Amino acid sequence: MSHLTPDQLAELRSVLERDLEKLERSMRVTDEAMRPVELDQSAVGRLSRMDSLQNQGLTRNLQEREQVKLALIVGALRRMEESRYGTCTECDAPVPFERLLVFPEAPTCAACTS
Repeated sequence: MSHLTPDQLAELRSVLERDLEKLERSMRVTDEAMRPVELDQSAVGRLSRMDSLQNQGLTRNLQEREQVKLALIVGALRRMEESRYGTCTECDAPVPFERLLVFPEAPTCAACTS
């Protein structure tokens, strides 16, 4: 049985679903930014090849962070469906509601995260 009330769970589910929607939109933009950049040598203010490579490197890092965040959110929603949400996946201790408000996708309690 969860230590979280139905209202708390509903609030956290809403936050997770909203975060998932925002992340999916962001990922579409990031994917678009990963397309090869056409370099127009005649354009004023054109990106140099180095600028393009640097931007793609930054975008690749962003993609990796987005994938991690996506996995955490999907995992949290799955744990909700399985009635395991809010319980530390490492030590089975309750994850405080206050922690989940700040980090709703948190799979572990603060002690196990450290």
